[in-house]
Amino acid sequence: MRDSAAQGMGSPAFARGAGVSGGPEPGEKGLANQETPELLEGVKQVPGSVEAETPNGPGPVRGPEVRLSLRRWAVVLLFSCYSLCNAFQWIQYGSINNIFVHFYGVSTFAIDWLSMCYMLTYIPLLFPVAWLLDKKGLRLIALAGSAFNCLGAWVKLGSMKPHLFPVTVLGQVICSVAQVFILGMPSRIASVWFGSHEVSTACSIAVFGNQLGIAIGFVLPPILVPNLEDTEQLAHHISTMFFITAAVATVLFILVIIVFREKPLFPPSRAQALIQLKPPEEYSYVQSILRLLHNTNFVLLIVAYGLNTGCFYALSTLLNRMVIQHYPGEEVNAGRIGLTIVLSGMAGALLSGIWLDKTKTYKMTTLMVYIMSLGGLVAYTFTLSLGHLWVVFVTAGVLGFFMTGYLPLGFEFAAELTYPESEGTSSGLLNVSAQVFGIIFTIAQGKIIDRFGTQAGNLYLCSFLLLGTFITVFIKADLRRQQANMDGEQTKALEEVPGDSIALVVLESKL
Repeated sequence: MRDSAAQGMGSPAFARGAGVSGGPEPGEKGLANQETPELLEGVKQVPGSVEAETPNGPGPVRGPEVRLSLRRWAVVLLFSCYSLCNAFQWIQYGSINNIFVHFYGVSTFAIDWLSMCYMLTYIPLLFPVAWLLDKKGLRLIALAGSAFNCLGAWVKLGSMKPHLFPVTVLGQVICSVAQVFILGMPSRIASVWFGSHEVSTACSIAVFGNQLGIAIGFVLPPILVPNLEDTEQLAHHISTMFFITAAVATVLFILVIIVFREKPLFPPSRAQALIQLKPPEEYSYVQSILRLLHNTNFVLLIVAYGLNTGCFYALSTLLNRMVIQHYPGEEVNAGRIGLTIVLSGMAGALLSGIWLDKTKTYKMTTLMVYIMSLGGLVAYTFTLSLGHLWVVFVTAGVLGFFMTGYLPLGFEFAAELTYPESEGTSSGLLNVSAQVFGIIFTIAQGKIIDRFGTQAGNLYLCSFLLLGTFITVFIKADLRRQQANMDGEQTKALEEVPGDSIALVVLESKL
């Protein structure tokens, strides 16, 4: 199974060739060209390879060449764009909750469900989509995600009458299906397309699109759809917003068809080269899930990630209601506060990704960001009702920098803890946890706000962030992917050692 590769990464067999690129450099001699017959007694040379067969059996064949592709930037940026479009459609109702309540004549809870349906749909569809990602690859999943996103956007254009609320629900459900094909992709794209020194930054860029979409979803709807009493005028403004969204989604779908590729010609890292050497028939999706669920550190991360991200989902969905309760008529500023949360979070995500690529301190970085998220939410909770919007902007920015910046950290930490399992499966399980907690927190906090006010609702979330902080403390930094890359570098260094030195090593091992 695939985890056997991880267990054998420190073994001599792995050091001889798994994930090794290229062979000897021009002008250098490979091991097969050295004349050390006595010292290498019992070792047969394999023509055309730097590998050898030992008395214990054949060693692995030489790994594919490791090389970076320029297309990787086009792939990750295009993914970010259609992820942006899908995230915008998630929050476009919640950011002007009161206006849609008036237009469709439904309750605030019904509008909240237009956001929560994204979370609900994800849970049953995760495993089929993750299976497709493992079996069919990135391109099919990208095509499906962008196609559903485009279809849902066009369906919403048919809901421009107050009695057509079910049509807008259908369009939103279709978009929520698209989200299932999107959320598990960032860490997979980063691993398949990017080198070991840039995977965390690439994952942050991939998550950027989703966060930027939420930011635009906070600020643009209040501008495009003003709070008017006349339903016909409201219908005109809403249709304008829906048409712009559908047009953008269509262009992105066409670009995915043209630009998106399954994988680069050469693996970008030694860890990825090792995975590509594993025969497909040796991989079982069910066994992979079972191994993940038996990984204690990963299970702890699932819970911690779900608590943090679930709090973010609840805050995003209910932000308009909380701000309007203390600052009536400030729909536009409510959207700007949401924009502040997400933009600062994007900065936090980027800086965290760069920091991880430089230091590889996954456990410490994740823990510190979690603690600061808790501090930011406490500050936001007690400043929201002070009557000064500028203070709310500041505390919301601090909260967003850490809470939203945590999202790519969770993906990358999971990829490290679970290597060589599929990144799509590990990130999918993280997202299921986030959706479950998101639904629970959104419903519960909404009820608490209605009965006890916004401060009690936010303190409710603070208690779960505190719990998540304690859980993070107990996660061990078992960085398996980094170990695979380090072993690969050691293997490359061994290839460059002169033949006499290798012969001495072999002699010492016989003695």
